Amino acid sequence: MKVTEFDPPSHGQPRPSSGDTPVDAGRINVVDALRGSALLLILLVNIAFFSSGYEFHLVDDPAHGAFDVLVSGLVELLFAMKAYLLFAFLFGYSFTLQIDSAARRGVVFGPAFRRRLSGLFVIGALHAVLLFHGDILTTYALLGLVLFAVRRIAPRTALIVAAAIVCGIAFVVGVAAVLGGTLVPDEAAAVGAGARSTLALGGGLGDVLLEHLRSMPAMLGGLAVQGPLAFAAFLVGLAAGKHRLLAAVPAHEALLRRCERVGYPIGLAGATVFAIGGGTANLTGLMVSIVTAPFLAAAYAATLLRLFTRRPRVADAFAPAGRMALTNYLGQSLLCVLVFTGVGMGLVGRTSPAQTLLIALVIFAVQMVASSWWLRRFRYGPAEWALRAWTHRESRRN
Repeated sequence: MKVTEFDPPSHGQPRPSSGDTPVDAGRINVVDALRGSALLLILLVNIAFFSSGYEFHLVDDPAHGAFDVLVSGLVELLFAMKAYLLFAFLFGYSFTLQIDSAARRGVVFGPAFRRRLSGLFVIGALHAVLLFHGDILTTYALLGLVLFAVRRIAPRTALIVAAAIVCGIAFVVGVAAVLGGTLVPDEAAAVGAGARSTLALGGGLGDVLLEHLRSMPAMLGGLAVQGPLAFAAFLVGLAAGKHRLLAAVPAHEALLRRCERVGYPIGLAGATVFAIGGGTANLTGLMVSIVTAPFLAAAYAATLLRLFTRRPRVADAFAPAGRMALTNYLGQSLLCVLVFTGVGMGLVGRTSPAQTLLIALVIFAVQMVASSWWLRRFRYGPAEWALRAWTHRESRRN
């Protein structure tokens, strides 16, 4: 009898990891662990947009004191503009694994992948309206079509194109800064808008949905920068995947150490300029971060990969969350809506940045435990199962 995706795995199933979570054949545990880590970093950045309406308008809450500003600045310095690059890199890397998997099974990759992207786009659109106006899934779905079109690009060429994209975006933002452009032309008006957004998020379901819809145009404008940078990270992940970089991490120890030696000094220096300059609200700091954030993201990845290789049990702790990345990404938004908006506990505008980060850590800890529990019983997370069912619906009909 065939085991379905939601059937518990056989007790005799091999377990490549050192823990007790069943791992599908062909999965790379460190990739899942790295993806789980990226989910945590993304939550640490995104949760601020749930806890306060001011964040979206690129201004600080007037009620925040010096310590609050310091905590927010540390998040800007360490994680903003870096977390999503790490996640995008893994999207590109996993793309090569999907191609290999299709080849092993003798399946035509293109139709199934395009169908998968269409499902991802729909999920992202619903996510943006219902839960989080800062959704990235729709962008990934559209950029995935471009990635598929250039799938045969040579690794070296992919890296050159990625560097060109980063430099090109930085140049455009730099020119805008020199010409006196600003993302917050009237700070007083932005503070007023932040207060109105906070009030709306504290209202009922209708108020929250209207606020999400109102925010869409500005969020789409932000994707003019984030989208190309995410695609550049796709290409780096594609190049790494073609070299099977994460399939044998110890063999690339010298490269990982080089990423740390170069990435941390350059990345942290640029992140400091970015954070002190006002984060994404300042075009000059944004330009510096566009150039240097990839270095810091690469250093983070190198450190985490070396940690997971030397401490397999740490990798086993993060890997289940990474295997259920889509479910957990959506779950993070749902939990934040229930904690912060008027739909649930209504804590929006009532928690300090430090308290907000603590809530993020609690949410992710719960997700780690829940993911491990779920995957001991089922092969896929709920959202992964639904997307997989949509992706392969036509082939099952035939």
